[in-house]
Amino acid sequence: MTTTEGRPRPVTLRDVAQLAGVSVATASKALNGKAEVHPDTRRRVQEIADRLSFTPNSLARAITAGQTGTVGLLTHDLEGRFSLPILMGAEDAFGAGSTSVFLCDARGDAIREQHHLRALLGRRVDGLIVVGSTTDPRPSLGTDVPVPAVYAYAPSADPRDASVVPDNVTAGRLAAEHLLALGRRRIAHVSGDATYAAAQDRATGVAQALADAGVEPVGPVRYGSWTEAWGRAGVTAVLDADPAVDAVVCGSDQIARGVLDALRERGVRVPADVAVIGFDNWQPMIAGSRPELTSVDMNFETMGRRAATRLSALVAGQQDAGVETIEPRVMVRASTAGD
Repeated sequence: MTTTEGRPRPVTLRDVAQLAGVSVATASKALNGKAEVHPDTRRRVQEIADRLSFTPNSLARAITAGQTGTVGLLTHDLEGRFSLPILMGAEDAFGAGSTSVFLCDARGDAIREQHHLRALLGRRVDGLIVVGSTTDPRPSLGTDVPVPAVYAYAPSADPRDASVVPDNVTAGRLAAEHLLALGRRRIAHVSGDATYAAAQDRATGVAQALADAGVEPVGPVRYGSWTEAWGRAGVTAVLDADPAVDAVVCGSDQIARGVLDALRERGVRVPADVAVIGFDNWQPMIAGSRPELTSVDMNFETMGRRAATRLSALVAGQQDAGVETIEPRVMVRASTAGD
C-alpha cells in the first residue's frame, strides 16, 4: 500500500479489517485473542495480517490497556559493576520480549537523575528499578512519582518502599569462614573506604567469623580506597607489620588485584604462602588476576530478578514494602585453593 506520493505507508488495522470483511473492532479482538470472536474469523484476520506484514501499534495498544510493557532502570553505578548484572537478572525475570528495560546512568548526579526520571516518565514506563552506587540508604523518589519503584543494591531510606540489597555481613562471614576452613589462622583485612556501609558490614562479618573460631585478626582492618593502588599499599603495610600473615580478606576484587600484584613483587606465593579472597566476583577483575581470584559473589543477577519480580507485583496493584536481602556465595578459584 502506498501514499499519494507513491511511498509505502504502514499497514493499519483498518486495512486488515477491510480485506477480512470485518469491522475494525472485530479485527482488533481477533488479533488480541478475545474469546468472543469465532475461530474461523480469527484465523482469516490473522492470515490477512500476516500477508500484509501488519505490525500492531504496541505502544498505543498498551496505553489503552494502561501499560506500555517498558521499565526504566535508573543507576548511579558508573562502571556497571552492579547495574549490568542487575539489568540482566531483571530482563530474565521479565521474560524475553514481554518487557523492555531502558537503562539510564545518572553518574552520581542528583540533577541528572531528575532529568532521566522525567525522560523515563515521558516514555510512560510502567515502573522503575533504581540502582545505587553504594549500599548506603538513598533518598526515596517519593510518592509524587506516578509509577511504582523498587530499589536495588542501595535501599531506599523510606521503609514504605520495596528494596532488594546484598547481605554484606554474611558475605564477610563467608569469606573468613572459607579461609578458616583451609586452615588459615593469620588473617588480615584490607578494605575500602570506611565511610561505606559495605566496608563496615563486611568487616563485621569477618570479625564475627574469626571470633566464633577463637582466632584473633592480624591487626585492625586497614581501610583505604576501592583501588588496586590501595590494595598494593595496604598489603605492603600489613606484611611490614607482620610477615607471618597467611591470608588476606580484600574489601573488593579491585583491591584484591592490587594485593596480588604486591605479593607477587615481594616473592610471596599465592596461595601457598598467603591466600587471597575478594568480593563482588567482578569479571573484569577476575579475568586479569594471577592467580585467578577467589571472590564472594553477591548474586547481583538474583538481585535483579527479585527486583523485577517485586516491581511486576507492584505494577499489578499488589502491596509490597520493606528490605529483602540476597544471600552471597563463595566462588573458589586458585588464589585460595591452588591448582
